[in-house]
Amino acid sequence: MMRRAPGPRPHQIPGLLRLAVSDPLRSMYQTVSRYGDVVRVPLAPGRGIHLFCRPEHAEHILVDREQRYGKAFTYRPLREWIGLGLITSDGELWERQRRLIQPLFSHRRVETLRPLMVASVERMLDEWDRRPDGTVVDATGAMSGLTLDIVGASLFGADLTGDRDSVYHAVETLQDAVTKVIKNPLTWISPRAARRTSPGFRQWDKAKDTIDQVVARVIADRAEGSAGPGRQPAGRDLLDALLAARHEDGSALDPRQLRDEIVTFFMAGHETSATCLAWTFYLLSTAPEARARLEEEVDKVLAGRPPGPEDTEQLVWTRAVLNESLRLFPPVWTVERDAAADDEVGGWPVRAGDTVITPPYLVHRHPGVWESPEAFDPARFLPERSAGRSRHAFIPFGGGKRGCIGNAFALIEVVVALAMITQRYRLDLLPGFEPVPKVTVTLRPLHEMAMTLRRRVP
Repeated sequence: MMRRAPGPRPHQIPGLLRLAVSDPLRSMYQTVSRYGDVVRVPLAPGRGIHLFCRPEHAEHILVDREQRYGKAFTYRPLREWIGLGLITSDGELWERQRRLIQPLFSHRRVETLRPLMVASVERMLDEWDRRPDGTVVDATGAMSGLTLDIVGASLFGADLTGDRDSVYHAVETLQDAVTKVIKNPLTWISPRAARRTSPGFRQWDKAKDTIDQVVARVIADRAEGSAGPGRQPAGRDLLDALLAARHEDGSALDPRQLRDEIVTFFMAGHETSATCLAWTFYLLSTAPEARARLEEEVDKVLAGRPPGPEDTEQLVWTRAVLNESLRLFPPVWTVERDAAADDEVGGWPVRAGDTVITPPYLVHRHPGVWESPEAFDPARFLPERSAGRSRHAFIPFGGGKRGCIGNAFALIEVVVALAMITQRYRLDLLPGFEPVPKVTVTLRPLHEMAMTLRRRVP
């Protein structure tokens, strides 16, 4: 008889699935607490879901044996929204897309976009300066507007400042809708049927149209030669590369593929960074000593100027704060793959057709790797405390060939934003408000993160 990983018995599965639908994080915590770092949930004869929670499991699935695993069935509803872009595609199509786009996200190339990032943060800070001291803002919405501005200017040469509110609410609606569809059993059969039988699908269509209209305008403006503030020279940005891309037969990307690629980077490029920044300001508001150290570093290293490439290595605590925020609240909180071939992970068998889940949210909080894993402690990312730690104990951008292509872009973006905001403002959470995670495609705060803006005098 084949060895099986520990897990619930058949009569326990309905209750477990109900909890997974209502509270996925609690469900995972309870399951791992009861059965250990490896759990198998049998869902059908010959098919199961496996939960793997250790860094070496992540390394095996995402790096060492990545060719044995493809995008999981849970990506199907996402394809209904963003199409077959780099996040949702697989196989030969994914390989072509990756070859086309990878050079645009090299560290050297992304550094040329830094002035556009700085200009976007300056525009937001100038808006804040016109408000009375003590104004209350929704940090999640504010960071979404900022990162949308950055993505529009740096990747698509477009001014999206007028689209902030509509895009923010459209993304929220679509994430909620995708999550509902994933929880619908019909997802296993037909994602389109699942969407039509999930509550709120009409709002889904309206939100998707909002995004598509913005993307269509961006393409049309480029065709007409229009540009957003500080646009890169022709041929330099992502949109230019997509418009110039050619298949082996010399044909250009068809309109549908062009749309899918733009929507993918349009959404992924701003949503995850916005979520990271919002959680970071929340965590800093609860840790006065960590925030004071951040302010001291920013004032000393930058002396009032924007952060340049030469400052990145000096902003050690700034980067540690952001890494600790990504550890506790990874925007991409779970990574799921379907096994294309039989395998063995950590000594436990995985059969072709099984789904494996490696959640960064749990890997980042594994008590065997992280001391006091629930605590906000940026010092754990300082060099002297990071030595010897598995690189796959911290996987906010995934890993291996399928790791996030935009990680260099995102890290420069959030360092620039955090440093420049800290130079001029403190954000304090309103008394009595405690944000909780909202589990959708990304790990957003459940409610508006109301914070008070206070001007700093360095």
